[in-house]
Amino acid sequence: MSTRGRQAEAARNDLRLLRAAHEVFTTQGFDAPVSAIAKAAGVGMGSLYRRYRTKEELLQRLCLIAMERGVEAAQAGLAARDPWEGLVMYVRACVAYRAGALAPVAGTIEVTEEMSRTAGKAIELSGQVVSRARAAGVLRGDVTTLDISLLVEQFSRPAPGPSSEEHERVKQRLLTIALDGLRAPGASELPGAPPSMEWYQGRWESPS
Repeated sequence: MSTRGRQAEAARNDLRLLRAAHEVFTTQGFDAPVSAIAKAAGVGMGSLYRRYRTKEELLQRLCLIAMERGVEAAQAGLAARDPWEGLVMYVRACVAYRAGALAPVAGTIEVTEEMSRTAGKAIELSGQVVSRARAAGVLRGDVTTLDISLLVEQFSRPAPGPSSEEHERVKQRLLTIALDGLRAPGASELPGAPPSMEWYQGRWESPS
């Protein structure tokens, strides 16, 4: 096999591994053995360990990908002409790839510089999506960027049991209800203070 052919095969194996890892970790829990990931991806343990030496490295890569997709979703939302549609596009895109499904791993792995840098960019851009919708008067004024992020986390969690078309239909129904609840002016006063950035980012700090 040529060098280019080997590189293409390695890239395909990596993609299978990442998809399998995301599915295994988010459905079986983060304590799932890496052997389950290799089996789901249809690759050998040697292939997995050549690419990711530890489970932590694999989780770091998955988190980084989620952050990168968050950046892309926010950029697409900002490119939309209508501020409300841009916000809805952003939220739906993040939910579609379960951007918040890896949130439970917060505080259990080291945050790399690349993760921190990408997360900062994602937060900045999502903040612009939210600010634009609020300035246009279409998003209720008491909803913050972190409220939106935590809403995405809630809809990223897998439902119990095997996935099904019915589950997806119900999720989209509930998401539409939630999105309508974000519209200005808002019918009910939100209880409590909004989540702080210190609390949100602090979840990723490893316990000393």
